[in-house]
Amino acid sequence: MYEGRLHEGPRGDEARLGRLAATVERLRREVREAHAAAEGRALIEMAKGILVERLGCGPTQAARQLAVLADQAGVSQLELAADLIDQASRDRLTEAARDFLTRAGEEWESTGGSRTSTDKGTPSLSVRLRTAESGALAASDTQAVAESLLEHALSPLGATGVAIWAAGTDSSLTLAGCAGFAAEEAARWHYVPPGVATLARKALTERRTVWFPSPAEVGMPTLGRRQTPDGCRVTTPAGTGGRVLGVLEICWPGPLEPQPPQVERQIEALAELCAHTLDTHSPAVPGVQQARPPGISELVDFADGLLDSALVLVPHLDGEGRLADFRIHHVSSHFVDPAGRPRSAVAGALLLEAYPLAMGESGLFEKIEHVHATGEPFRAERMVLRAMVGQVPLTVEASVSISRHGENVLLIWRVQDEAARLARVLQHAQRLGRIGGFEENLVTGEIVWNSQLFALHGLPPNASPIPLEQLPAHTHPDDEAAIGRFLRALLHHRRPASAAFRLQRADGIVRHIRVVAEPALDAEGRLVVVRGAYQDVSAQHWTEVALGATRDQLAQTEQQAAERNRMALQLQRAIMPPTRGPIEAEGLHIAVRYRPAEEDHLVGGDWYDAVVLPSRQVLLSVGDVAGHGIEAATGMVVLRNALRGLATTGAGPAQILAWLNTVAHHLTENVTATAVCGIYDPDTRTLRWARAGHPPPVLVREQKSTTLPLVGGLLLGALPEAKYEEERLELESGDILLMYTDGLIERRDRSLQESLDQLMAVVQDPDATLEQRLDRMLTYSNADTDDDTCIVGVRMD
Repeated sequence: MYEGRLHEGPRGDEARLGRLAATVERLRREVREAHAAAEGRALIEMAKGILVERLGCGPTQAARQLAVLADQAGVSQLELAADLIDQASRDRLTEAARDFLTRAGEEWESTGGSRTSTDKGTPSLSVRLRTAESGALAASDTQAVAESLLEHALSPLGATGVAIWAAGTDSSLTLAGCAGFAAEEAARWHYVPPGVATLARKALTERRTVWFPSPAEVGMPTLGRRQTPDGCRVTTPAGTGGRVLGVLEICWPGPLEPQPPQVERQIEALAELCAHTLDTHSPAVPGVQQARPPGISELVDFADGLLDSALVLVPHLDGEGRLADFRIHHVSSHFVDPAGRPRSAVAGALLLEAYPLAMGESGLFEKIEHVHATGEPFRAERMVLRAMVGQVPLTVEASVSISRHGENVLLIWRVQDEAARLARVLQHAQRLGRIGGFEENLVTGEIVWNSQLFALHGLPPNASPIPLEQLPAHTHPDDEAAIGRFLRALLHHRRPASAAFRLQRADGIVRHIRVVAEPALDAEGRLVVVRGAYQDVSAQHWTEVALGATRDQLAQTEQQAAERNRMALQLQRAIMPPTRGPIEAEGLHIAVRYRPAEEDHLVGGDWYDAVVLPSRQVLLSVGDVAGHGIEAATGMVVLRNALRGLATTGAGPAQILAWLNTVAHHLTENVTATAVCGIYDPDTRTLRWARAGHPPPVLVREQKSTTLPLVGGLLLGALPEAKYEEERLELESGDILLMYTDGLIERRDRSLQESLDQLMAVVQDPDATLEQRLDRMLTYSNADTDDDTCIVGVRMD
């Protein structure tokens, strides 16, 4: 044996040396591959930084975008990264974006984001974030991620602690990684059961970033509260695709000033990085048995094993990676659609396309979205579900259960006693509609009535039902012919029929009934059964009778109103015809226009007057009585005639309006009116005028239009006594004076001054005659009250 070993010695040494050489070569190759991989990771990180700058997205989104682009181009991520870096080196836009990100980071630090000043050589925030991202992606677990975030991104900003919480499918929280906290504190907070209110759970439940000036003030427990009782905390959900995978919690040793929006966006970017890590590394909880979420196949098998309706939903993301809807991946074997559709019509569709009313009052979609985001299951014993049947919404009550399993959601519902519920609904509908159903077997003679039909006929529940052939004996004599035609069509011609008749009940009460029935034939075409319903339409009948009487009364009232309006219109037109020729009086050229209301029932009390008085003076006036109809027209007649009579006394316009106010208040029935009264003296070429709550006249002189002064004067008839101011105007040759009622300018949506400005612009036409100016005033009137309109135009020769 010893000689054999000596003889084989050289060959054994050669074999061992060969294996050693192979091992050395393998190690060298692995070292070269490791160096290449490290260099490749650096290139990939630089390429992701370029995408962050150019696309304005977060680090995780940049990583996903790089993977998608590499897959579409059919190259590796390393090759694509080299191309991006080579292109960016020649692209000035990349340099400008890098400078902008550097300035933004320095600006954030200068606004309070960092407790230390940023020296010239200190890396900017964007660089720190990129460094933190590189360290986090290279980390082997979430604990290393937390340490990298605190070291590279948060410690320079003054933060002293960071915690990464992983959200479980039951809404529990697991401390996946932390830095800056004592080891015994981290061990004590390693697992938070569902339902315990903490700072991290608030961000998980509300799905938004929450700032806490001090945990002690909020009164919620959290990790490291004893260590920094007065420190500022921020918790932000870490999620992707609408699903919250965990929560990022950051701790500062003391209070912070209010932070700008840039700070919150950067914290959300860090949370997105944590979500990527949580999606890759699943934390283990000591002492807690972690159930692995079932895959889609196991979830489908579980749904098919249920006796209730169940849907397996998978998230549907939009182009930007946000949750937009849920795809119905599977429909359980015992599924019953509320709208009566088959399973194939629902499977594969988007949830909001199949059930658009889920996004509504019931809040079903919001509940599913919340469960998918937070993992917190939802259960309700009674929840209203709505579905569309054609164009009619259908409502059912059901017990609902929603739970998340991995990235998928299981929706289960059970309609509560649907058969009994539908029967109860039908019974209430029959009672409210006063409908009774029946079925009569013509072969056996058996008749089935429901309880409502016995009440409709005034019979006790134990009475014998009335056969159809005996129906004429219980019908009003005037309706026997209608019942005869109904029975012939139903029993002889064997086709559906209906009839309306008066039912004479045994208690003497007569009810108006509508009966509808249809025959049922056997296989040989023989009439076997008749099914139908009676409906008490007495209330509808008497309503129609009352409505007919009301229509007759309304027609009579409308006829009387039309007659009154016609009389008022005739009275008004008898006094003031719509058209009237020009008047030449005492050196004045006078033209008038009257436009009645478009609707006869809006006939008002507007008037105008231009008359030469016995003293050779000229009375010019316009007025408007409040209201419409015959009362306004008769009030206008009284005031217009009284004004003419008072003007013959030789008094001035102010005195005339004072007397006219007495007439309106004492000698009429609650008549109020506005008016402008002017008296022109041809000897002095002077116009004296006064107003009673009326718009002022417009003077056009040398093609410039102005309103006359707004002298004081109260509405006619408002008070027993009133005083009125008076103004004088000396007219010059070529002057044009315009008086009008408010129906020309009044609008509901603008002030009186705006309408006056438009009116004065319309009348400034140097080539127009007086009549043309008045016609233009009516044509371009912007009034919207559909009221009467009177205009008096005067031109001084």
